[in-house]
Amino acid sequence: MSWMAWTTPTAIFFGSIAAALVVLTLLELLRPTVRESGFLPFATTRGDRFFISLLSAAFIHLLWLGLLTDGLVVASAFSVLWAALLMRWG
Repeated sequence: MSWMAWTTPTAIFFGSIAAALVVLTLLELLRPTVRESGFLPFATTRGDRFFISLLSAAFIHLLWLGLLTDGLVVASAFSVLWAALLMRWG
């Protein structure tokens, strides 16, 4: 896979998503999820909220890049905070 030009941040990013999927799978096996209603306008499962948080993080970063010229560290912090809020109360 040398054609992909893997960098350390890219490997960390995809490794983190893979680790999160493993954790979510183990949680599902130990404590099966049920649909819950939170502040989102529809009932969601743990996996739904994780998927929504990944999509949201992508859009937060795209908006950050489109509107500001600063680094992505602040956008990443916003994304992590949003994901935590979404997973807990979404």
